[in-house]
Amino acid sequence: MRLCLHDLLKRPDALVLPGVYDALSARMASQAGFEAAFVSGFCVVGSRYGVPDVGLRGMADIAAAVSDIGNACDLPLFVDMDDGYGDAKVAVHNLHIYERMGVMAVMVEDQKWPKRCGHLDGKQVIPADQMVSKLRAMAANRLDSRTFIFARTDARAVLGLDEALRRGEQYLRAGADGLFIEAPQSIEELQKIGSSFDVPLIANPLEGGKSPILTPSEYRSLGFSVIPYGLHLLMRVARVMRDALQDLKTQRFELTYEETALPFVDYLNAVGLPYWLALERS
Repeated sequence: MRLCLHDLLKRPDALVLPGVYDALSARMASQAGFEAAFVSGFCVVGSRYGVPDVGLRGMADIAAAVSDIGNACDLPLFVDMDDGYGDAKVAVHNLHIYERMGVMAVMVEDQKWPKRCGHLDGKQVIPADQMVSKLRAMAANRLDSRTFIFARTDARAVLGLDEALRRGEQYLRAGADGLFIEAPQSIEELQKIGSSFDVPLIANPLEGGKSPILTPSEYRSLGFSVIPYGLHLLMRVARVMRDALQDLKTQRFELTYEETALPFVDYLNAVGLPYWLALERS
């Protein structure tokens, strides 16, 4: 039986989830000892397709990456499914696709398509009743009652924090299991969100974003129990690639391979070579 988010949230500490975006990052997160992982649309479209998170890729593109990730590791996955990619029926259809992949939790948001990263300017949100209809349909028609549905609202940036809180209440009544109030802009706003709801809440420590960056224990003390580090891996990998390419381009090799690269044998272990060699010998 697959591990579900309800089980992971029974523990007192905040649930820290690494953001994985391809099969290798997922395998390495599993080998590092994490019990679950978050699949960020921002990271998938950037790493897989080389485009920004502004609505240029849809459900089929993200689902292909989720399938690769799920096939590469046994980690329970929490998947960002943007706005559901359509109306209530489309959102339910796409929820079913992810459930059949074994995804333990999804997040759906109230942005107007084409959506964009929650910490970018220029967002728009749909009327709350449209989001409510999606959530009601998804909650009533999930294939597995344990599938966890997070509702995300981007109303803070567009209509203010009070409207974001009102929408959060509506989305919970519609059947959402947890909430993500995107991009609060101060610790005081985090405190207000955390004290307003007695359900699992997401905090998003996005470096360079609009929200304060706190430690997982600090977020937990404010009432937030799920902490996905969605960009943590990709931003660091991208910097290493940029620096390594600059070394090749200039041929100065200021960064030594031994200091910056994963040893060859460690990489072979990460992708499972010992298992396949043993299978080959047998």
